[in-house]
Amino acid sequence: MSTKTLAPAAKPLRPLKGVRILSLALNLPGPAALMRCRDMGASCTKLEPPPHPSAPQGTSGDPMGLYNRAAYDVMHAGMKISSADLKTEAGQKALHKALAKTDILLTSFRPSALKKLGLEWKALHTQYPQLSVVAIVGAPGARAEEPGHDLTYLAENALVSGLDLPPTLYADMGGSLMASEAVLQARLLQLQKGKGVYQEVALSVAAGYLALPRTWGLTAPGAAVGGGHAGYRVYPCKDGRVAMAALEPHFAATLAAEVGLRQSHILAMFAPETHTAIAAYLAGKTRQQLDALAAAKDIPLYTMN
Repeated sequence: MSTKTLAPAAKPLRPLKGVRILSLALNLPGPAALMRCRDMGASCTKLEPPPHPSAPQGTSGDPMGLYNRAAYDVMHAGMKISSADLKTEAGQKALHKALAKTDILLTSFRPSALKKLGLEWKALHTQYPQLSVVAIVGAPGARAEEPGHDLTYLAENALVSGLDLPPTLYADMGGSLMASEAVLQARLLQLQKGKGVYQEVALSVAAGYLALPRTWGLTAPGAAVGGGHAGYRVYPCKDGRVAMAALEPHFAATLAAEVGLRQSHILAMFAPETHTAIAAYLAGKTRQQLDALAAAKDIPLYTMN
């Protein structure tokens, strides 16, 4: 066993310590954003709708609790969860009791639904001048009433290929990052202005932000990170695949030397013969050999089944 002493882990920053957040947001983007706020020290409370009368005891009113209870539990650990039907007088009373001691409200309803619940920004700001709101919507502005979900927002930003579903929920998770960022912005503006502010986060905008490299052409076929550079591609190897990321000149030079190529400058790495040589070299290596090569030669690669 090594006797080397490990450096202590850095103490996490908690910029939201003491900030009280009330969330009405369901499914994934809102709870994921709230999870990040919890990790930044916020005191998080969530008000969920009551579960369906036929649901088993202990069922969450958030659909995520049914889709994937394990994910729901991870996102809501350490939070206070209450249940209230906001369409009833009792539910509204519970909501406003919570709002009276809240710094930031997180929602994920369409504007028309917020209006029906008496949660329009103008009305809230009049009643609770110090309260800030971060509203997660599907699309910005006038499009906020349109139906949509992660898949449709990825599709409109050209992030869906063929008939395969994307490997993860990029728009939802990107939106959760933007929403937690909006909470930080709202809190900072609260402190600066002495009053609450309204922030809108659109999942379609989050998808568009994630798609920017594609929009700029960086990942277009033949571009540097679109398969044009021979050092940045996925290749087959003897018993699987290898994600090769030898993009920077020093990484490309090391890879070229290992393969037996004389040149590794940028034009050489785009040449068809370089692609052919690297592909042939990797096809003859096992994952174990390539993992060892990465460690010995400091080449960024990752082998896969």
